[in-house]
Amino acid sequence: MSDPSDQRPYPALRVLSVSNQKGGVGKTTTAINLGTALAAVGEKVLILDVDPQGNASTGLGVPRGQRKTTAYDLIVSGASIKDAAVHTALPGLDLVPSDPDLSGAELELAGAQRRSFRLRDAIQALRESPDGPGYTYVLIDCPPSLNLLTVNAMAAADAVLVPLQCEFFALEGLTQLMRTVDLVRGSLNPRLEIQGVVLTMYDRRNSLSDQVAADVRAHFGDKVYDTVIPRNVRVSEAPSFGKPVLVYDLKCAGSQAYLKLAREVVGRERARRAQAA
Repeated sequence: MSDPSDQRPYPALRVLSVSNQKGGVGKTTTAINLGTALAAVGEKVLILDVDPQGNASTGLGVPRGQRKTTAYDLIVSGASIKDAAVHTALPGLDLVPSDPDLSGAELELAGAQRRSFRLRDAIQALRESPDGPGYTYVLIDCPPSLNLLTVNAMAAADAVLVPLQCEFFALEGLTQLMRTVDLVRGSLNPRLEIQGVVLTMYDRRNSLSDQVAADVRAHFGDKVYDTVIPRNVRVSEAPSFGKPVLVYDLKCAGSQAYLKLAREVVGRERARRAQAA
């Protein structure tokens, strides 16, 4: 059953669920670094970490001891985003952190009303705040599985941003994700769309990367971003220092690719809003 708020016009705040049911595709890395890059080009960004592993929180330098109010409190206890959000070291980028308690949310909400809309309700309250939402983008970092947390993220999102690793099994995982998007669109969120597919871990020395990229572009056309994220050791190193790669090494190829991706995301969103006006 769809939610009545689906009939509302698109607000200025844009909510993107960064999702892929296959692990190891660069999902959290993309959420962290795209969020940082969007903030770097002037957007106000909130990252919602709804993965119980809390890797986005760690990668943004928020230690477990500082995660007082988390996504668990948001989804299970009804805490507000404004109470849960913490400032990161980066101007314009906030975070709702996560911790392992979130792994119990599905069981705790087994019989709860609007169990699939907990994140949507929290975001809607933010949108309706008297002083405005305070953000132009919310990026939801999802767990690499189909569970209540992923369903909450997709029910709350305006669109899905899909990181896709340039490897043989990537297309199989993408097929599963598309089925999930169709299910959520049909039952919970009729306006959910694919915002874009971003190719990650691209290795130009490997012909398989080119083949996967060509296959994805043939299937999804202009939904695939022009920007590709290269396989880059600095991107891999940055989380161990609690930093986005743009802070760890701004000049490396990975940082420059995420900046380019941020500009492409903003460009697409401006074009969409102009078309809808």
